[in-house]
Amino acid sequence: MGDESGLTLGHRLREARQRSFVGRETERALFRSALDTDERTFSVLYLYGPGGVGKTALLRRLSDDAREVGRVVVWVDARMISPTPPAFEASAAAALDTAGVVLVIDTFEQCQGLESWLCTRFLPLLPYDAVVVIAGRLPPDPRWRTDPDWNDALRVITLPTLTAAESRSLLVVKGVPAHLHSELLAFAGGLPLALTLASDVVASDSSELAAWAPDRRVVETLLAQLIGEVPAGEHRRALEVCALVEVTTVDLLRHVVGDHAESLFEWLRALPFVESSERGLFPHDVVRDALIADLRWRDPSGFESLHQGIHDLLLDGIRAAPDSEVMRATRSLLFLYRNASGIAGYVTWSDRDEVYEDAYWPEHRADVLRLAAECEGPESAAIVEFWLDRQPRGFHVQRRTETGEVVAFCAWLTLEKPCAEEIARDPVVAAVWDHSRIHGPTRQGEHIAVSRFVVDPDAHGRTSPAVDLMVARATAQWLRAERAAWSFMVTPDVEFWKPQMEVVEHAPVLVHPRIGDREYGLFGHDWRVVPVSKWLARLNAELVSGRLPSVDQQDVVLTRVEFDEAVRAALRDLGRNDLLTANILCSTRLASDGAQMRELLTDAVQALADAPDGLKPHRALHATYFLRAPTQEAAAERLGLPFSTYRRHLVTGVAQVCDWLWSRELTAR
Repeated sequence: MGDESGLTLGHRLREARQRSFVGRETERALFRSALDTDERTFSVLYLYGPGGVGKTALLRRLSDDAREVGRVVVWVDARMISPTPPAFEASAAAALDTAGVVLVIDTFEQCQGLESWLCTRFLPLLPYDAVVVIAGRLPPDPRWRTDPDWNDALRVITLPTLTAAESRSLLVVKGVPAHLHSELLAFAGGLPLALTLASDVVASDSSELAAWAPDRRVVETLLAQLIGEVPAGEHRRALEVCALVEVTTVDLLRHVVGDHAESLFEWLRALPFVESSERGLFPHDVVRDALIADLRWRDPSGFESLHQGIHDLLLDGIRAAPDSEVMRATRSLLFLYRNASGIAGYVTWSDRDEVYEDAYWPEHRADVLRLAAECEGPESAAIVEFWLDRQPRGFHVQRRTETGEVVAFCAWLTLEKPCAEEIARDPVVAAVWDHSRIHGPTRQGEHIAVSRFVVDPDAHGRTSPAVDLMVARATAQWLRAERAAWSFMVTPDVEFWKPQMEVVEHAPVLVHPRIGDREYGLFGHDWRVVPVSKWLARLNAELVSGRLPSVDQQDVVLTRVEFDEAVRAALRDLGRNDLLTANILCSTRLASDGAQMRELLTDAVQALADAPDGLKPHRALHATYFLRAPTQEAAAERLGLPFSTYRRHLVTGVAQVCDWLWSRELTAR
C-alpha cells in the first residue's frame, strides 16, 4: 500500500467523484477562464436547469478544479440555511476576507428571495479577485442582466442534459452492460440523475438482466428530485396534462381544469423542467414518462379518465379543424399513441421542423414525377402522372423547411365507382376493386380510399420525418372520412409494415400487384365492419391497460341483394328461433340472435300499419308469417282476397320491410 498518511475520507470521495464525472467540458473551460487572473473574463457564473440535470455534480467538479489551482472554496448549500441575509452571511463569512476565494452557492432556488440583496449588497463586498458560482433551478432575475454594474461580470448558462456520447460514457463508468445501454439511454434522455438511478438498479441486480425498465423506486425518486412539492390538486392535474399531451396550451388546460387555466399555465411555464415552444409548453421526456408511470400506478381509473377526456378533445379538434390545421391536430392525437404498438417504431418523432407538408400544385409536377421515377421506376411514374391528371387534390408534397425543396410526396385517392380506364392503368386499383367486390362491395353513396403512393428517397420504404407526415395524413383521412366503405394501404416493404397494419386492423390482401419489377403489398380495412369509434376504442384500451385487446367477432356487410334475400328467409323462419339465429342478419349490426331478429321484424311489420297505404301490405304479412297460414292460398282465403291481389299486397309488404330494415342497417353503420 502507498503512503496514505494525512489523507481523509474526503480525499477518497473526491477521487471517486472525479472518476465518475463525464462531460461538461464547455462549462469547465469557461470556469477556468474566470480563474485565470490574466483573462478576468467575468466574476459570477450563474448555472440553472431542472432537478437531476447535474448542477450539484458540476459544482463539485468546479470546486475540485479551483482547489487544484490553489483557490480556496467556500460552499453554501441553500437547503441547509434559513433564507435570510444574516443566515447567508454567517454561512459565507469566510469568503469576505479570503483573497482569490471561490464562493459556490448550490440549490439557490431555496433562497431565491435573497437574489436582489445578494447582487446589490453581499457580492460587491467580496475580494476583487473572487469568483462566484451560483446554481439553481430558476433563471436569474432579469435585473441582473440589465444592471450596468453586472454587464461584464455575469455569465448565465442553462445547463443542458448530457449528449448521447457523454451518457454512454457515464454508463460505462457505472459498469452497465453494453446490451442494456440503449434501453437506459432511451429512458434517461441524457439526464444524469436518471442515468445514475437506472445504473444503480442494474448494478444491484445480481442476475444477468436481458432487458431493463424503470421500477417504482426509480420513478418515485425521480419525481421527488425533479418536481418536489406541488402546491395543490389542480397543479398536479395540470402537470399530468402536460405529461400526456405533446404541447400544453391555455385552451387545452381550460377544457381540463377550468377557470384557473391561465394561472396554472404560468406556473407550468416557470418550472425548470418545462420548456416553451411556439405551440405551447412541454416537459423534459424523463419527467413526462415518470409522471405518466406514477399516475398509471397510483390512480389507474384517474389515468384512464384523463387520457380518454384528452383523447376525445383532440379527436373533436381533428374533425373540426380547417385544412391548414389538420396535420398539427392529428400529430397531437398521434402523440398520445407514441408508445402504442401501432405507432412505436413507425413514427420517428424526430426533426419535426425539418420538413413540412404542402398541398400539391401544378408547379410541383416535375418534382413529383422525378421522385416517382427515381424511387419506383418509370412504370410507377406513368401511373403517378395518370392520377395527377385525374385527382390532383389527392396529392400532398413534403418540402424541406430550409429550402422549400420537394423531397417526398404521397397520394390519397378516392374511388367512388369502378372505372374501366383506372382499372386498366393501375394494377393496385384493379386489386382494390376485386377485393372489395368479393369481401364487401360499396353501396350507394359510399367510397373507397387508397393511400396509393408513399414516396421518399430517404426512407427506402420505411420511416423518416417525411413519412411521419404521411402517417399523420393517413390517420387524418381515416378520422375525417364520411361514408368510407374501405381504406387500403400500399407498401413495397410488406414485412416491415405488416405488424403495424395488423395493429391498425388493415388486413393483408392476398393479391400482390406488380408494377415494373416491383411487387407491392396491399392492406385493407372495411370501416362498415369495424367503424372508427370501435377501432379507436380498441387502440385506447391498449394504452390504458398496456395490452392490445383481441379483435371481437366482426359484423358482416351484405350487398342489398344479399340483404333482401336474408330478410325474406327470416320472415319465412319467423317461428323457428334456431333458424332465425342462424340467419346471416344476426351477424350484422341489426341483431345478435333470433329473439332480437323476431322483435325487429315485428316492429318493421307493425310500422306498415301506421304508414299511409300500409295497412293492406301489413295485413298480408301478418296473415302469412305471424298467423302462419299453411299456404299462401290459405292466407288469401283468410283475408277474403283474390290470390293475385293478396300476392300484390304481400310482395309490396316484403319490399317495404326490406327498405325499413335496410335503412336501419345503414344508420347503425
